[in-house]
Amino acid sequence: MPELWVCELGQAAYRDALALQERLREARQHGHIPDTLLLLEHNPPVYTRGRRSQPGELTMGEAFYAARGIEIIETRRGGKVTYHGPGQLVGYPIVAVDDVVAYVRLLERTLIATLAQAGIKARARDAEGPDYTGVWVQDRKIASIGVHVARGVTTHGFALNVERRALEPFGWIVACGLPDVQMTSVESEGHAISVPACGELAAASLAGALGLEARPVSREALGAATTSVPL
Repeated sequence: MPELWVCELGQAAYRDALALQERLREARQHGHIPDTLLLLEHNPPVYTRGRRSQPGELTMGEAFYAARGIEIIETRRGGKVTYHGPGQLVGYPIVAVDDVVAYVRLLERTLIATLAQAGIKARARDAEGPDYTGVWVQDRKIASIGVHVARGVTTHGFALNVERRALEPFGWIVACGLPDVQMTSVESEGHAISVPACGELAAASLAGALGLEARPVSREALGAATTSVPL
């Protein structure tokens, strides 16, 4: 069966992970690696603004965020402003796709299946418009999705709130462009699971959705497999 390489990075700075994604995308475009999933937590924490972000979403001002060690970064992914930090599982699939909308729906189904294994019943709300992309527990948002596709290969991906500590910084912005959104986490919904364990569930769910077999690989193995793209 074709493989999905899964690389667990632990905690990583946002810009480092972004640079790694871009190198891996080039490698995937040239066939040096198969579809690949990076799993990590972002530390230091960041707010990222997507292509659909609007003025006024960062309501507290840059000095407020800087005092709390949160950098603001512009990105090429879809969606609006969101938060990444410790206690949150971030997944960056570097995969070949033909239909971007269908791929986003696949990510939603992947996360719904992941949460089901953790004991949480979740749902998608895509019928309500692009601002509701992601995964929800009733009317509480537990996971955000934003992707970028170039020459048929994806970067960026999903962020799933696992621990309660990931939630407070969402209250300092207009999260996902929704002023009244209530964010939640696996822990807040009464279930205990570590970020790495949640990552294992997500990797298996994504591999199954793509019709692939998950294979753990190290960052060093990725480097060895990308002879023309140094990592």
